[in-house]
Amino acid sequence: MKALIAWLLGYWQVLRRPSVHYSLGFLTLIGFVAGIVFWGGFNTALEATNSEKFCTSCHEMRDNVFVELKDTIHYSNRSGVRATCPDCHVPHQWTDKIARKMQASKEVWGKIFGTINTREKFVEHRRELAEHEWARLKANDSLECRNCHNFEFMDFTRQSQRARQMHSTALASGKATCIDCHKGIAHHLPDMSGVPGWK
Repeated sequence: MKALIAWLLGYWQVLRRPSVHYSLGFLTLIGFVAGIVFWGGFNTALEATNSEKFCTSCHEMRDNVFVELKDTIHYSNRSGVRATCPDCHVPHQWTDKIARKMQASKEVWGKIFGTINTREKFVEHRRELAEHEWARLKANDSLECRNCHNFEFMDFTRQSQRARQMHSTALASGKATCIDCHKGIAHHLPDMSGVPGWK
């Protein structure tokens, strides 16, 4: 016990000992406060960039894919439940969200350099953009879809024969994921001519 008290007193002396101008305890306190301010600012910025308002603030999204979303059941339906851009394109879990934001930082280059700044350029790159998003969703087992559409609670009796068959076999066995069958569910499909097996 004496050793612990001596250690604590020695530690307290180190914290009180001044550096050149300030004590180590003061510098630690300032670092702690700065960390809280940084963390608060970081989370505020993260949430601000995780909104539909932010996503549609650039005309590339507002005038192309957002217009298409407005014609789908994900935007307007009898229940009033609406999916926003981040609901489908940003994972909800914090670590997955950070990883997605880091991926999305590459997309900012496309904005800066005008890769899709006209409708013609957007249409030209549409299939490539869609394939990147489909591959991302395939790789994470359609995580964003599953945030709202929970397979465990699907009532197969209220689904069409084809949907019931696919959900109870391919999806249940893990052979397929949501995006395998539901491409174009919220946005128009790109020109898929020349893609084997595509109708």
